[in-house]
Amino acid sequence: MRIRIWILIVLLAAPFLRASAQEIMLTQGWKLKIGDSITWAPPQYNDSGWKPANVSLPWEEQGYPKTDGFGWYRVHVVIPASLKEKAFLKDSVRFDLGYIDDGGEVYLNGKLVYKNYKNGSDIQHGFYGPCSFSVGTNDLAVHWDKENIIAVRVFDTGGNGGVYGDKFDIKMMDVMDNVSINTDGDFSYGEKSLGKSIKLKAGSSYEYAGKLNFKVTDPETDSTIYEKTNDAHFSAHSPFTYTFTIARLEKKSYKITYTFTDAKSGKQIQKTEGTPYILTPVVQAKPRINGPDVFGERPGNPFLYKIPASGQKPLVYKATGLPAGLKLDAATGIITGVMGNKADYPVIFTVSNKLGSDTKKFTIKIGDVIGLTPALGWNSWNAWGLTVNDQKVRTSANAMADKLSEHGWTYINIDDGWEAASRNANGEIVPNEKFPDMKGLTDYVHSLGLRMGIYSSPGPKTCGGYLGSWQHEDQDAKTYGDWGIDYLKYDWCSYSEVTAQNPTLEDYKKPYQVMRASLDKVHRDIMFSFCQYGMGDVWNWGTEVGGNSWRTTGDIEDTWKSLSSIGFSQDKTAGGASPGHFNDPDMLVVGKVGWGDSQHNTRLTPDEQYTHISLWSLLSAPLLIGCDMGHLDNFTLSLLTNDGVLAIDQDALGKEARQVVKKDDYQIWAKDLEGGDKAIGIFNTSDKYQTISLNANDELLKGYTKAFDVWTQKSIIGVPNKLTFKIPPHGVKLIRLL
Repeated sequence: MRIRIWILIVLLAAPFLRASAQEIMLTQGWKLKIGDSITWAPPQYNDSGWKPANVSLPWEEQGYPKTDGFGWYRVHVVIPASLKEKAFLKDSVRFDLGYIDDGGEVYLNGKLVYKNYKNGSDIQHGFYGPCSFSVGTNDLAVHWDKENIIAVRVFDTGGNGGVYGDKFDIKMMDVMDNVSINTDGDFSYGEKSLGKSIKLKAGSSYEYAGKLNFKVTDPETDSTIYEKTNDAHFSAHSPFTYTFTIARLEKKSYKITYTFTDAKSGKQIQKTEGTPYILTPVVQAKPRINGPDVFGERPGNPFLYKIPASGQKPLVYKATGLPAGLKLDAATGIITGVMGNKADYPVIFTVSNKLGSDTKKFTIKIGDVIGLTPALGWNSWNAWGLTVNDQKVRTSANAMADKLSEHGWTYINIDDGWEAASRNANGEIVPNEKFPDMKGLTDYVHSLGLRMGIYSSPGPKTCGGYLGSWQHEDQDAKTYGDWGIDYLKYDWCSYSEVTAQNPTLEDYKKPYQVMRASLDKVHRDIMFSFCQYGMGDVWNWGTEVGGNSWRTTGDIEDTWKSLSSIGFSQDKTAGGASPGHFNDPDMLVVGKVGWGDSQHNTRLTPDEQYTHISLWSLLSAPLLIGCDMGHLDNFTLSLLTNDGVLAIDQDALGKEARQVVKKDDYQIWAKDLEGGDKAIGIFNTSDKYQTISLNANDELLKGYTKAFDVWTQKSIIGVPNKLTFKIPPHGVKLIRLL
């Protein structure tokens, strides 16, 4: 059915909720032992000497710092028969054991009942992710009304490790465990409305019949704006589709709640999401030159730069003062060539169309440092995982060229999964069947004015179990140069197998020093990105070892908990940032993500996504999109094309924001910009709307006479007087002081 609701609704995404059920909590009683022995799986093993474990934390935070490799967890629990006797469905019992980081196996009373590795044959090819599985109630591995031993074997490849999270329980499979409310479709945008279709889907033979309640609430006032209940029937082969249209009245997010109640069982399932709201102004038809003010290359190496400019096509490009050795394609804005002398070369770009022109001063710095501003690009991992292939990369490159390159986005980076199973007869790395012509693919990306990135590991294997660069560093660097690669992500992964069990600072540096030396032998500028999760406080020595960026954290997820814990913990790293050398708190999780073949809309609310982009830009972080670029919805596109926000990330001063205020329910971060301006992010970290003010005598405002709302690109009235902002839950107000 199609429901027309002529009101504005904005959605505040909230956790997925299930109907309550009888359950056994498993957060207490766990024990941990570092090491590996299959004799630790059977129930008769005596684990009385093992240390107690806190499964809300990784093992690094429980007295095992810098620990990679194997470890085991065990817990003793009685599973009462009443659990199944009182259940509506009596077929299976479900176990939720938080997250396993990285590879894992679960044994129930000595029987292997779960493993999370795939694309490989053993635990060392596992992936960080939720541990949830079911066991039949008649399975002899379940000892009803008796003690059961759950043993978890874990292998960690780097960064955090162990079994940890906030969901540890045992309960019967519920009617709603096989139901999903799929909200992954995009909102459609009418002139004054938003529309969407959602689906109720079943994963079992059970026939569902009941009521779907659709409710819209305003998080600011906690008031219900609209509510309607409709009949809903669906089964495994026949989903139920609900379509609605709502009016767009205000630029804020409302909450939509979908609740299905099954008439036969009385069970419910509920999901909420937030309506998107676009703050970024519409791109104007008149030309505008965007992007950074500076670009660096090394002398004698191939030069590639596309002038980022928006406006009605066709555009005509001009560069005054372009040094000898470089040439500009006036129709595409792509500059190519080779420069021989170290120097700073001032250039004036002019871009014109039939509506007018725009000019910009630009500096080409030929010297020893590249990557003078953080990388703007796309990485395949968060969207495609190991399923990445040539066509998906080309699709991403085309989308970037068509929709994002005019705002400065440049890099197309292939993550893990491109390598063949073995090297050729000369010991050279070669791509697998998913990439039939890596040189041809790179040439294609370059023809669009974009740059190409690749992935490897200093260990024998990558995180996905593919070939790493161990003892082939010179060969691999040369191969990358021959292909025309412009960016290398170098992931610690299996290097833990070939280095000391308890690495020293020099051990952490060594693999990156080795590859740095190999890259220096190649006549090509290749951005060097360390992916080693912040071990050894890499921000203190990443520049010294020759990195252009380095990960400071573990892997990010598309949740507020992950985003906030990573983003708001970066103050300690700020001193390590400078032009050409940047801290990397991991890739962006906006748009459609999935880490494989199945993508879903990010679980971040619209307000959390504004916080994500704002905070990463304040941090001078590489902005690497991790979504399906072939399906960029309007809201995601607006997040990625706000030139005022991107200018903060790309500021030539290269400084990282500092945390200047930290309260229980809000934080303020400030970043110095070239020319004396200052960017300020005011973040509401609470679950409620709140009003936050900056007074005229606040140190942050002193000396400034103008304020600019960066997302809306409008001036703020009030400076140097008190500035007051009403900020949504997990939202942000990003301002620039002039």
